Amino acid sequence: MPASPRTARPPLQSAVWEAVWEALGTSVVLRVRDPASLAPARATVEGELSAIDLACSRFRADSELSRLNARAGRSTQVGSLLMEALEVAVRAAECSDGDVDPTLGRSLELAGYDRDFRLLAPATIMARVRAGWRELALDRASRSVRVPAGVKLDLGASAKAWAADRAAAAAAAVAGCGVLVSLGGDIATSGSAPDGGWRIRVTDDHRGRPSAPGQTVSIRSGGLATSSTAVRRWRHDGHTMHHIIDPRTGAPVRTSWRTVSVAATTCTDANVAATAALVRGLPAAAWLAELGLPARLLDREGNVTAVGGWPAEAAAEALAA
Repeated sequence: MPASPRTARPPLQSAVWEAVWEALGTSVVLRVRDPASLAPARATVEGELSAIDLACSRFRADSELSRLNARAGRSTQVGSLLMEALEVAVRAAECSDGDVDPTLGRSLELAGYDRDFRLLAPATIMARVRAGWRELALDRASRSVRVPAGVKLDLGASAKAWAADRAAAAAAAVAGCGVLVSLGGDIATSGSAPDGGWRIRVTDDHRGRPSAPGQTVSIRSGGLATSSTAVRRWRHDGHTMHHIIDPRTGAPVRTSWRTVSVAATTCTDANVAATAALVRGLPAAAWLAELGLPARLLDREGNVTAVGGWPAEAAAEALAA
C-alpha cells in the first residue's frame, strides 16, 4: 500500500508537463516531470494502449478477446498480453470474493452496454444472467483458455486500471523521470513524485471541472481509482441503468454508495477494491478499513465516509477557504 493520500496544500506542486488525448473509449492524461520526456513517454503510452485494445477490447470484432468469446466452450490459445489480462481478472475475482467478475459480458450486453459507451443507445432488453468465474480455465504453460459455453468475458472491471499500471511503468522507463497516467480517472504512477506529490481531484466524474464537488488530494506512489454509479448511465424502459453489475443478480447493482475512491499499491488493486465496495454496499467501509486501504465513500445523499487514513474532507474545505 502506498503512503496515504494527503490533502493537497498550496503552493502548487513543482512543475509537471501534461498531454491529454482519447483512447480505449475514454480520456488519457499523461503527466511527466521532465518536459523533454513528454513526447517519448506519450509514444510509449500510446503503444501500450493500442496493444491492450487489440488484445482485450469487447467492442472490437478483431480483438483477441472477441475471438475468445466467439469460441466459448472450446479451448483457445491466446497471446501473452491477453493471458496476463485474464490472470489479473481472475485474481480480482478471487480477492473480491467474486464481487468483481470477468464473466459478466452477457449481463452488460443485456443491460444495453453492448458497444463503446460513447456510442451507447438506450437498451432494448434487460435480463439476469448468472456468471461463473470459477469455471474459467487458464493454462499458462500452453497459453490456452477455455471460456464456459454461454459465457462472454468482459475485462472492463480490471483491464483499464491494469493498462494504466503497465503504461505508467513503461513510460517511466523511457522517460527516466516520474510519470502519472490516468485512464478515465484510474490513476497509476511510477518513479519519483513531484514535491508535494501528484495532485488529484477526486470527484464523481473524472471529466468534471476542477470546481466540481469533490476533494483534491495528493499521492506519492502507487495508484488511485474511482468507481461510480453516477456516470456511464443510460435510460431503459423508465429505469436508470449503469455499468456496475452485481454478479449475484446479473443486473446493475443497487448500492448504498454513489462513488468510491481507493488508494493502493497499484491502480489495479485500487480499482478492484473500489468496484467491489460498490457491490458490497454499506459493509464495504469496514471491509476497506480492515484491509488498511485509504478510501473515500460517497453515499447517495452526498455524505462522505473516509477510512484507512484518507484525509478528512473538512481539512480540504478549510484549505480552500
